[in-house]
Amino acid sequence: MGEIYRAEDGVLGRVVAVKVLAERYADEEGIRRRFTHEALAAARLSNAPNTVTIFDVGEHEGRPYIVMEYLPGGSLADRIEAEGAQPPRRALAWLRQTAAALDAAHANGIVHRDVKPANLLLDDEGDVRVADFGIASAVGLDSFTAAGTVLGTAGYLAPEQARGEQASPASDRYALAVVAFELLTGTRPFGMDSPTAEAAAHVHGAIPDASERNPALPRELDGVLAQGLAKEPERRFATCADLVHALHDALDTAAGGTTIAGAPVPILAGRGNRNRLPLLAAAAVALALGGVALASVLDDDGSPGFTAASTPRTVKETVTLEGTTVVETVTTTPEEESPPTTTATTATTAPPTGDAASLNDQGFELMQAGDYAGALPLLEQAVQGLSGSGSLTEAYASYNLAFTRLALGECDGVLELLDRSQAVQGERKEITRLRREAERSCGGDGDD
Repeated sequence: MGEIYRAEDGVLGRVVAVKVLAERYADEEGIRRRFTHEALAAARLSNAPNTVTIFDVGEHEGRPYIVMEYLPGGSLADRIEAEGAQPPRRALAWLRQTAAALDAAHANGIVHRDVKPANLLLDDEGDVRVADFGIASAVGLDSFTAAGTVLGTAGYLAPEQARGEQASPASDRYALAVVAFELLTGTRPFGMDSPTAEAAAHVHGAIPDASERNPALPRELDGVLAQGLAKEPERRFATCADLVHALHDALDTAAGGTTIAGAPVPILAGRGNRNRLPLLAAAAVALALGGVALASVLDDDGSPGFTAASTPRTVKETVTLEGTTVVETVTTTPEEESPPTTTATTATTAPPTGDAASLNDQGFELMQAGDYAGALPLLEQAVQGLSGSGSLTEAYASYNLAFTRLALGECDGVLELLDRSQAVQGERKEITRLRREAERSCGGDGDD
């Protein structure tokens, strides 16, 4: 449907990706509308976490184009093709980032409808950005699909989509569960040779156990994935973040630990004033929301990054747009395939929320390593940058900062941070536990 070019913005001097509608489709009004719809849907999410940013849209010689950030890390599809099943720690980090983007889209009335590894792109730090809202449906935008039309990719279609029914946020959550299954096992749950047969299996097939596909996985994951892949939308998780939290909890349960996620919590010494914590037992506090599973289960390095997999076909034609000169083509998509994905991002042009989200991720990594003193300034900056966004990333960052302050024996603002986290994502047992610990240890001084 389109062609993707790596280009340089002649005005700002930044590397971008340019998606141009293929010439053979330029005269087809329905496809032109879909292409434009992609830009409008994605532009509404430009400040959302882990989402590809749209810089510009326009038309050149009768062909619509979209200019977006360039992501050099390939896609999760590339990683699965090259490496197969991913280490759980790495897979859950990617799923957490994807969940944040999709939940933000749903909060803005947008349903992606084509969530799959090929649309989950990696930046140069190995973090996920969700791309290609080309078949998204958005509240307030005119529909361009006929009743009963099936849009999406067969391997990731929710049962209701496969039946030609309207997609909903629950459909995206189903697709994310398929992605989770594939990342953890290296295979799709209903993989078939025929797309038609695979779509039918989503509707009628029995849900397989991930632990049978990959014996290295604990059985506790099977029930979580089964709920994520439930045939009935109402039986699935309420949010994408809830699915990821449940996967974390399942891995933690399998490890027999007392923490919710990440590295074991050390014994922490107090510092001797009323706003400092006394001795704190390791089992008393659950580690940061949005973390990764217990280290005893995840003994791989889990490091981010990417390995180049398939080599894209080079396109010989060039396109020059006002202020933008193509310097290298990236990929093309055959007519029978779904719309192409872009590879995108430049740190210098990332929105402030993205920068703050990155600080939260860096801070969390230091928390996992037990370096709470190092994590503290990063998390404080993250919370400040995310303040008022109402995003799940703000909720995670607020919780992480509250946890880190308690770990360092500091009570200042802890309860307020927990209130902010809970206001976004509702009551969670991790927040309740940490609140009780703060109230018990700080003696009511948590907001001094």
